[in-house]
Amino acid sequence: MQKFTVHQGLVAPMDRENVDTDAIIPKQFLKSIRKTGFGPNLFDEWRYLDKGEPGQNPTSRKPNPDFVLNQPRYQGASVLITRRNFGCGSSREHAPWAIDQYGFRAIIAPSYADIFFNNCFKNGLLPIVLSEAQVDQLFNEVHAFPGYQLTIDLERQVIVKAQGEEIPFEVNAFRKYCLINGLDDIGLTLRHKDKILAFEAERLATKPWLAHTM
Repeated sequence: MQKFTVHQGLVAPMDRENVDTDAIIPKQFLKSIRKTGFGPNLFDEWRYLDKGEPGQNPTSRKPNPDFVLNQPRYQGASVLITRRNFGCGSSREHAPWAIDQYGFRAIIAPSYADIFFNNCFKNGLLPIVLSEAQVDQLFNEVHAFPGYQLTIDLERQVIVKAQGEEIPFEVNAFRKYCLINGLDDIGLTLRHKDKILAFEAERLATKPWLAHTM
């Protein structure tokens, strides 16, 4: 999992409440057994005018010129600001995969659906919770200033605006530790690799018949 320490990036605004996971990555793309390749289909039904199917070449699609991520000023955005209850609906880990693989490193919103919120941390995304008033202010600034960027310092737990103003945010200490060190659940387990191997070797030595059982 990619580490998250300090990130500076262009901000894209998605001014919608209750964005559900089927909007984030529509159900037909869940057929894939791989964990990669979902970025081109992020927000597929809003982002394109034609219906998307797995395996399509994105360059052959018809982009929706009115959708925010298709607007030239937001190309290359890596910070997404949005409204309350982001990531609601069905549980699918493909949603944070698609957001991450599109190029976003952080999301800022007043609230998130619980399962989506947890899945973000497990996949290297930082979901930040700010008050609605703070999010409103960010929306106003993004619309007012083309090329608007933010710096997110996870270790200090602050968002830094271009003029130096800082907005503090809360994050669970364990989740912060995992992001800063780039540790997903497998990575956390593999920190104890030597102990695991020693246990398996000892068990095999004392119970050799286990090597021949299913």
